[in-house]
Amino acid sequence: MTTPSWTPTRRRLTDSLLAAAAPFWACVLALGGLATWTASGNAGRPPRIGITDAQLFLPAPGVPRTAAFFRITNTGGGQDRLVEVTSSAVAEGISLSRHRMTGRGAASRQVADSLPVPAGGTLDMSPFTSDVTVPATARWRAGDLVPFTLRFEHSGRVETIAVVVRPGDR
Repeated sequence: MTTPSWTPTRRRLTDSLLAAAAPFWACVLALGGLATWTASGNAGRPPRIGITDAQLFLPAPGVPRTAAFFRITNTGGGQDRLVEVTSSAVAEGISLSRHRMTGRGAASRQVADSLPVPAGGTLDMSPFTSDVTVPATARWRAGDLVPFTLRFEHSGRVETIAVVVRPGDR
């Protein structure tokens, strides 16, 4: 008597188990990775922004713009982006800038829509990396304090105060 074609044979059962093994082990590996990531405290940790070393360059006489620099630290588990900077001491015209070195060793400044703040990292602004370009005010003197509000994509608004410094004192 012959076995009907729909009856499972040992060969078919083995083939089915082997076909199911790859997705099964892929799921086990993925769940193990997620469990490890969660246990280490990284899952669901939003960005956590802190601002230190806020400085505003004293503008040179007759120069319409100057630069502000901030050290922005993200101790959280997710990346964030600086998207806007405002100040009650400046009417309008504050922008984010990114600096790029050209082939001849000179720096070029480009307006940026945002600046990334990596998870567990720092955005350390300098004349060689990035800055906040600010319209100059003639009344600022070295040592003055200027309020700024930095707005982040995920963390919202963070207020800080920058000290006015001479460019060589940075």
